[in-house]
Amino acid sequence: MSVSGPAGADSVAAPSAGSRVLWPAVSVVIVAALAALVRYLDGNVPLWFPTVNWVKSVEYPVYAIAVGLLGGAIIAALGVRTRIGFAIRTEFFIKTGLVLLGASINLNVLVRAAGPAIVQSAVLITTVFLATWCLAALLGLDMRLRAVLAAAVSICGVSAAIAVAGAVRAGKEQLAYVVSLVILFALPSIFIQPWLAGQLGLPQAVAGAWIGGNIDTTAAVTAAGSIVGDEALKVAAIVKQTQNAVIGVVAVLLTAYFVYRVERTPGASVGLGTLWRRFPKFVLGFIAASAIGTWYSSVAADPTAAAQALKIAGTDLRIWFFIFAFVCIGLDMRLGPLREAGARPVAVFTAATLINLGLALALASVLFTGFQAA
Repeated sequence: MSVSGPAGADSVAAPSAGSRVLWPAVSVVIVAALAALVRYLDGNVPLWFPTVNWVKSVEYPVYAIAVGLLGGAIIAALGVRTRIGFAIRTEFFIKTGLVLLGASINLNVLVRAAGPAIVQSAVLITTVFLATWCLAALLGLDMRLRAVLAAAVSICGVSAAIAVAGAVRAGKEQLAYVVSLVILFALPSIFIQPWLAGQLGLPQAVAGAWIGGNIDTTAAVTAAGSIVGDEALKVAAIVKQTQNAVIGVVAVLLTAYFVYRVERTPGASVGLGTLWRRFPKFVLGFIAASAIGTWYSSVAADPTAAAQALKIAGTDLRIWFFIFAFVCIGLDMRLGPLREAGARPVAVFTAATLINLGLALALASVLFTGFQAA
């Protein structure tokens, strides 16, 4: 059957050379402008509401997804959603941001943690991950959503959710859903956990380990630890960084599990080549960036300049790439899968958070009583 026909048919199937250049350029401008707006809001909204404490704790993923959703609604109303797909490179932005994240994680943190943080992270992550996975299975959640939920609540929130979503090929809507839950739960924790630590009379080191092991985002951990005190902040940062270092390991294990168990056709053989093709290559970049950053910090003649350079790569650039990613998620969002999931993921996340809360307190009390941060 010929594709030519009445006027208008060919214009859709074969756009002009000018439009093939124009629309990709427009899409790049749109994504860049929305990302710049997110950065502006992230830096200025707290200044506009200086007396509203919780506003200061709202992190950039919230602004990025909200701005992306608004932009997506506008382009959908204009009927140009399919034409601006060139710059919506969510996976590229996410993986690049995760590689840059590695530069901010010093491998020596495992030594500085002096043992307790490693033990706490191993027990906490394993137990909470498996508990979340089982709860999600009981409620019949999709296995990919189950993996992203379990990683987010057990490891380190947004970063872990992003890494695991890429490893198991979770949907963009599933990732956005989990990120929203992480932020929603992290905000009140900033104020509730320091208050509870005071009510329980916890030493600062124990309170810091509890906060670092339970709150799911680094920024929220920093805010909560600062409320308790300097010692609590140091310990909370060590515990959270130790958990961050596990992201790559979990991504690799989940990739293997999905290749060999979840997606394998009965009777079909799966070789190492299949695993390598599915292996999230950004994990190697993550490890390399961490190793290079650690080496550079140890040999740099000017430690201050080295720390600033690593901050630019591991924090500032990484945040930009994550902003691009979340803006793209918002632009490309489809709400149907979220409606289908309903409240079940919220129930799982709530139950897992309560388990995490109690277990982290018990481990912190046993492992960090009398502990002194380096």
